[in-house]
Amino acid sequence: MKLAGLLPQRRQASSDASTSNGGLKYTALHEVHVSSGGKMVPFGGYSMPVQYSDLSVGDSHKWTREKASLFDVGHMVQHRLCGPGAAPLLEKITPSSTASLQTNHSTLSCFLHPLTGGIVDDTVITRLGPELFYLVTNAACKANDIAYLEEQIEFRDTSHGAVEWEVLNDWGLVALQGPLSAVILQRALVTAGVEDVDLKALYFGQCKHVTLNLFRKQSSEPDTPILISRAGYTGEDGFEISIPPALTIAFTTHLLECGGRERLRLAGLGARDSLRLEAGMCLYGHDLDDKTTPVEAGLSWIVHKDRRASGGFHGGETILRQLRPVNDGGSAPKHRRVGLIVEGAPAREGAEIVNPASPNSAEVVGRVTSGCPSPTLGKNIAMGYVKPPLHRAGTPMEVLVRGKRRKAEVVQMPFVKSRYWKPATGTSPS
Repeated sequence: MKLAGLLPQRRQASSDASTSNGGLKYTALHEVHVSSGGKMVPFGGYSMPVQYSDLSVGDSHKWTREKASLFDVGHMVQHRLCGPGAAPLLEKITPSSTASLQTNHSTLSCFLHPLTGGIVDDTVITRLGPELFYLVTNAACKANDIAYLEEQIEFRDTSHGAVEWEVLNDWGLVALQGPLSAVILQRALVTAGVEDVDLKALYFGQCKHVTLNLFRKQSSEPDTPILISRAGYTGEDGFEISIPPALTIAFTTHLLECGGRERLRLAGLGARDSLRLEAGMCLYGHDLDDKTTPVEAGLSWIVHKDRRASGGFHGGETILRQLRPVNDGGSAPKHRRVGLIVEGAPAREGAEIVNPASPNSAEVVGRVTSGCPSPTLGKNIAMGYVKPPLHRAGTPMEVLVRGKRRKAEVVQMPFVKSRYWKPATGTSPS
């Protein structure tokens, strides 16, 4: 593989998704959505299904929690970074220990602005080899992320070596989520001619390349491998599967057939949003932005222990100062992300959060960034930012909903217990 030298080099794996419908892009599965009764809406520059005709958003949410759902997340941007300079670059622009990340393991992280430590975008980083990394970023941030990475690659410390950057346009990406996900995917792999994959040994945060022999055409060469990552955005056990363009429709259809309608259904953005909110997960542009640091966003855990000691990443001075106690020279964050249970009507994005204990009982201390009724809990849940120390669990609050003050309480997240497949459980997700 030819590596880039001093200047940033970006290869397109193929042309970007076709555009129509008023300039909106289509994922590779667009026709599958339409033929399956998908209600299409604009999202992140793409035409995406918000729900399907066979299930309401609430029913689709419950189906995912009880059985399994398949989400098209092909609008997300997939990248590869390769070369001896790739790990040092990632250590500079993120607070994560990418240099020590094990092969076929992933970590949630964030691209950071220099000095301020504001979040450019959140990303999942996976190490595929000694000098090869796979990243997934948000569709709505694509233009900003591309400009950011071009600049960071161009002005990096070139003494670490070359970097090659590839954007995997037109590759498929689907998320299989729910307690029946592993059973369905295992059957799909076996019937696709894969015999050496035991998904029980693939844990949350790990991945594996798998070659599907079922779809081999005339050529004697095997198909390009798909990448299976045990991950997800719902809090359930599940997988995200990166699929080369030639196989996206075929493998997705095969997966749906292996699951059967009694176990597996397509799901859209509506259920995905309520599921991720129950799981306490952020949506960029709502719960995260470039003026908010990981500490303020409740993501201190992505600043790994060795990075706290060594620093050297963008915004490190600001972020590490926020992590230190004030009596040790630290600086308290100006606001913190919290979870809220809200009585009465659901609180939506933009609703003001009020401190009922303030002298005038009307002090605005923050705003809601995401909110909806929780189908699992039967309560109204929300995320937002408040001034410390009001971020502590158990703190009573009020939220202004359509001009009325509704009682609320700060609670720990996730709202619904996650059920990831981890080694400590041995036989079941937790």
